[in-house]
Amino acid sequence: MSTAFLAGALALGAAIGVISGLVGLGGGAFLIPALIFFYGMSQKTAQGTSIATLLLPIGAFAFWEYYKAGHVNVKLALLIAVGFAIGGWVGGLWAQHLSDTVLRRGFAVLLVLLAAKMAFFTR
Repeated sequence: MSTAFLAGALALGAAIGVISGLVGLGGGAFLIPALIFFYGMSQKTAQGTSIATLLLPIGAFAFWEYYKAGHVNVKLALLIAVGFAIGGWVGGLWAQHLSDTVLRRGFAVLLVLLAAKMAFFTR
C-alpha cells in the first residue's frame, strides 16, 4: 500500500471518528458513501468494511467518554448489543442475496427518511 493510500485511510477514519463521537453516527451514514466514491468499492464491500471498522475502535473510546460523563445506560446498551449481534448476523446473511443496486437504493431511502424525521418531527 502506498503512503498516500495509508494517509488517506487514516484521515478518513479520523474524520468519521470525530463525527461518530460527536453525534453518534458515522459508519453507515458517512463511511459507506466514502468507501464507494473514494475507493470504488461495491455496496456490499463498503458495508462489510464499515462493519469491520466498528468492531472495536469507534465504540470503545467514544463509549468511555460518554460513560465517564454519566451518559450511558449500560443495562440497556448490553441488551441492545445482544440484539444488534443477532440482527447484524441475520442482516449480513440477507445482504449477500441482494444486488448492490437494491442495497444502495435501500440505504439511500433509509438515510432520507431518517434525515426527514430528524429535521421535521419532534418527540
